[in-house]
Amino acid sequence: MGEGRTSRVIGALCAAAVLGIGALAMGAATAAPESSNRATHEGVASCAGSTCHSRQVDSGVNVRQNELITWQDPSSVAGAHSRAYRVVYEARGEAIARKMGLNADGVARQCLGCHSDPAAGGRGARFQSSDGVGCEACHGGSGAWLASHRTVTGTHADNISRGMRALENPKVRAGVCLDCHFGGSKPGQFVSHEIMAAGHPRVAFELDLFSSLQQHWDVDADYVKRKTYAGGVKTWAVGQAMALDRALTLYGTSGRGQGAFPELYFFDCHACHRQISDDPKARPQWQANPGRPIPAGTPPFNDENMIMLSAAAKVVAPALGARLDADSRAFHVALARDKAESVRAAAKLAATARALSDAFAARNFSRAETLAIVDAILQGEITRRYTDYAGSAQAVMAADTLLNAMANSGQVDRGAVSRMRPNLDRAYAQVRDPNNYRPDAFRASLTQVAQAARSLR
Repeated sequence: MGEGRTSRVIGALCAAAVLGIGALAMGAATAAPESSNRATHEGVASCAGSTCHSRQVDSGVNVRQNELITWQDPSSVAGAHSRAYRVVYEARGEAIARKMGLNADGVARQCLGCHSDPAAGGRGARFQSSDGVGCEACHGGSGAWLASHRTVTGTHADNISRGMRALENPKVRAGVCLDCHFGGSKPGQFVSHEIMAAGHPRVAFELDLFSSLQQHWDVDADYVKRKTYAGGVKTWAVGQAMALDRALTLYGTSGRGQGAFPELYFFDCHACHRQISDDPKARPQWQANPGRPIPAGTPPFNDENMIMLSAAAKVVAPALGARLDADSRAFHVALARDKAESVRAAAKLAATARALSDAFAARNFSRAETLAIVDAILQGEITRRYTDYAGSAQAVMAADTLLNAMANSGQVDRGAVSRMRPNLDRAYAQVRDPNNYRPDAFRASLTQVAQAARSLR
């Protein structure tokens, strides 16, 4: 199921994985800032070599040892990080820079915080910005841990103590990924509405899916022994909570905007970018959303992660779920009233999202709970909130992610999940082109997936 899932998601939703590396690492869950020589980025070349991570084939004993080959794959999304620098200087990137009036320094300042490795802890002799998003952009500067990492007796725990990031922890991984796949306060790590207007793809985030697309490791007995394994369901749930926290924290502290307008990056693109017609026979495409009690015509905050978080919370943390829904509604109402009030409401909602990320990180999701979350996403009250493209795209990714995670863990029959693929494909087809998105047709496609999912019970 994994290959089919990946190819369909790439085709429908993940063009942003190549160019849309857009994004703030806040709170205890994120990696510590790199501020000393211990965090020096030694460069991708330091990880190469046939005895390290650059074999031509997967032939290592404990790890594949062909990780760089996967990272460099020119034909798949798995190689997107290695291509990140190059795409800035290709036709689309150059067109964006031209529209924004950016010279070479401007491109470096605006783009390379995510399309390359910022190497905040310093650069070693073998470091090259042109490597794109290299190993240390995610794993952390290796200045202090590279030597121990190479030794036979070295341990993962020892490497972590020396500054390697514990990416097996979904909260740590989310904190790192969100820096460039959502928005950030560090230089060159925020895809503003201006940048999107110039041609940058919309930025979206789903932690487990993005991890799968970039996966260059095997979760086997050795991995679990050395690092433990959170599992796809927990990774998905924590990612949703932290994405919402990130968006709200940035909204409350960004100080961004253009003249009288707020920073429209935070709002739901396709809820406003709809076809406009003067034809008296034309029908409005806007639909009332029960989760957003705002007047028609008010730009809605992008609530895709709020909706998914609500579905998970209703099942495994009902009290926090009720608080989330109340805080979400209050935030949307505040947005239509006053900026200062909306910032206060955002801070309150962000605190609830953090509480949920902690609750999810401490929990092992049972088979019954995961099936209940899938059911909540596919049918019932929450489906009334699929009025816009972004939330709907998250919904179909979530259903696919959770079903795939259950099949991988042996909680449901893999064949039964595979037989649901045609239903999931039809749901993906409804979100393949945001300009042709139709809420009623999408909800109908989810009903078909829900009916197929009943066979798993």
